[in-house]
Amino acid sequence: MPIRTQNDLPAKAILESENIFVMDENRAMHQDIRPIRIAILNLMPLKEATELQLLRSLSNTPLQVDVTFLTVESHESKNTSKSHLNAFYESFSDVKDKFYDGFIITGAPVEQMPFEEVDYWSELTEIMDWTKTHVTSTLHLCWGAQAGLYYRYGIDKYDLEHKMFGVFWHKVQNRKTPLVRGFDDMFMAPHSRHTGVSTELIEACQDLTVLAKSDEAGVFLCMTEDGSNIFVMGHPEYDRMTLDTEYKRDLSKGLKIEKPVNYYPNDDENEKPLLQWRAHGNTLYTNWLNYYVYQNTPYDFTTGKN
Repeated sequence: MPIRTQNDLPAKAILESENIFVMDENRAMHQDIRPIRIAILNLMPLKEATELQLLRSLSNTPLQVDVTFLTVESHESKNTSKSHLNAFYESFSDVKDKFYDGFIITGAPVEQMPFEEVDYWSELTEIMDWTKTHVTSTLHLCWGAQAGLYYRYGIDKYDLEHKMFGVFWHKVQNRKTPLVRGFDDMFMAPHSRHTGVSTELIEACQDLTVLAKSDEAGVFLCMTEDGSNIFVMGHPEYDRMTLDTEYKRDLSKGLKIEKPVNYYPNDDENEKPLLQWRAHGNTLYTNWLNYYVYQNTPYDFTTGKN
């Protein structure tokens, strides 16, 4: 799939070096097709790394995807330069009158704070309300999934005794649902979080269907019946070395952190981590784009004419 980005987005050169087809604005203007419009609210501190991970994950269908990156106005990023944000990001006030086929809300490093104490919580709830009328399907990731479940259904998170950190086995539920089409019965996926959400409360919510869960990590994937809201508790977009980077970062800070489980060969942090989740991660994003974004969006939706 050609991903349409701004001409000078730093991630573009990296993706092209990996033989991923990235189309710049000039070439896209000469194609007589309507691209799928996806907006990504990037709440992660290292925004360029998250951009690269998500663009990789969205690159596995024949659809053309036009990606817009968004940042919140009520929080100042300390880990991404203002020049990068000014060049490649828009704010909610810039796009609130637009329509998108799909929307992604990423995780954020605020999971141990009560939701209402997060400085951009009010802005985020406004955005989640806006998606009801301006977006066909919203994909919530990690803390973004916890925030969505809390705001929409009143299901709160709780603190874990030990960080859920590593690559865990999950079992597919409700196999006939298109979002898990092509999945094996069991698959692995990364988690990196200090909080969890009750499996029992999610399963008791009549608006939600659980599609995958783990004995150790709990619910991984659930969604509304119409696919307008999808919640992913882990990080299927993570690269091979992301958990390694997080682990060694926390060690260097003197934080108490255990090795990510099921990650290093022989549990040896000096060995190259095994990449065990890429195929199912790519399938998840491909199924979302195909069955819940492309197939469900009226042709004129993003023009506001439907």
